[in-house]
Amino acid sequence: MVARSSEVRPTAVRHSASSRAGGRRGRRAGRLAGLGFSGAALLVLLTGCDVGAAFGGFGWPQGGITPEARRMYDLWIASCVAALAVGFFVWGLIFWCIVRYRKRGNELPVQTRYNLPMEFLYTIAPVLIVSVLFYYTAVVQTDVVKTTNNPDVTVEVVAFKWNWQFNYRDGQGVDAETTASVLGTSEVIPILVLPTGRSIRFEETSRDVIHSFWVPEMLFKRDVFPGSIRNEFQVSSLETEGAYVGRCAELCGSYHAFMNFELRVVSPENFDRFLAAKQGGASTQEALTSIGEEPYAITTRPFETRRDESNFNPDTAPAGTGS
Repeated sequence: MVARSSEVRPTAVRHSASSRAGGRRGRRAGRLAGLGFSGAALLVLLTGCDVGAAFGGFGWPQGGITPEARRMYDLWIASCVAALAVGFFVWGLIFWCIVRYRKRGNELPVQTRYNLPMEFLYTIAPVLIVSVLFYYTAVVQTDVVKTTNNPDVTVEVVAFKWNWQFNYRDGQGVDAETTASVLGTSEVIPILVLPTGRSIRFEETSRDVIHSFWVPEMLFKRDVFPGSIRNEFQVSSLETEGAYVGRCAELCGSYHAFMNFELRVVSPENFDRFLAAKQGGASTQEALTSIGEEPYAITTRPFETRRDESNFNPDTAPAGTGS
């Protein structure tokens, strides 16, 4: 009887221990399932609302007027949501460890070492996250810088200190001919008129130093180089009519901050009429008036050259006194 009971007792202990271990595994699996369900529900909730508008675009400018601008904006918002999801998960693990393994007397908690599944997880998971982000970044970047052989409109952007010239071209490359041109001066802001719903290629060149062509609502800018280098980019369409300020985004000298222009987006019919008026010899202001648009820029104003007489001390002024 004693021998038999001594044989049974270890078996009972093993069954009891295995049942407790099975219960712990079940509870752990339940917690992980609950965590996964909560994360999935959070992602569904975030993707079902305009997260960017709710959080100010996470620092990214909003109100893009091209499909390319929207793709870049969506990539930024998705990256921020993914980063927040990973951050909350890591923060949750940190606080869970702080609470779960806080000091209770002098006994140390169970020390876990050489846990291959855990090591595999925290090695592979970051690689997968970075790979996914890299993939979507490459896809969006390729789409944004893509050009076609036959865009509907080609504009040559010529930058010089400290203004702009916009040439409407009949083809691509340096061998194309200019059919109409808009030239900015110190007194008149140059207005680049473009249509909605048409693909537009920008070919950029500079007469002196490096400038940068930037319309904030396009969420895209590209440097303008002097010499034989012609930077090019293309938008598949402009989606919203209106007036948008354009700027030079590269420090280019004394009046860099005032090197502005205006992008005026109009309907395709009005664009054709504007271009015909320009080709017929009308000035930019006359051509704009003929299609019912404001003849001068409304989003910015000409820069002050500060070269008039009032900016210098008169001969009768005491030494050290400004005027």
